Amino acid sequence: MNGVYQQIVERIRGEALDLDKAVSKAQRSWFKALKHTEEQDLYLDSVALNLHGFYSGIERLFELIARGLDRITPVGESWHRDLLEQMTRNVFNTRPAVISVLNAERLDEYRRFRHLVRNIYAADLIPERMARMLINLPGLWTDLRAELLAFADFLDQSS
Repeated sequence: MNGVYQQIVERIRGEALDLDKAVSKAQRSWFKALKHTEEQDLYLDSVALNLHGFYSGIERLFELIARGLDRITPVGESWHRDLLEQMTRNVFNTRPAVISVLNAERLDEYRRFRHLVRNIYAADLIPERMARMLINLPGLWTDLRAELLAFADFLDQSS
């Protein structure tokens, strides 16, 4: 197997396990925040951290694919959004789209939230926004996980 392909395949499969954990921790912390209202802020901090980690893990994979296969990574102020969009496109003679446009649109909310977490105080986070994200997270992650693992299988078969 091509060394770059192998590295990407291993990272996708390894990161999928870490992302499973981030999703699970975010959900567990959310349910504890609802149950233990006197310590809700502590659990909400954990939710925010794990939602941040969820998107960051996916973005690391996208960066690896962009550098290793596409040989181009977006730059500039909107590079995070541009990278997400790049993963929805086929790259001629290189790779198919990594994720669907629909899942990129769904994932964009997590990208924006990750930016928010990095740039504001935790006390300013809006629980209602996190609630919507947590409701959507299991389905989104199931779909993304399937797409990422299918992409890893494509790389396995291409080498």
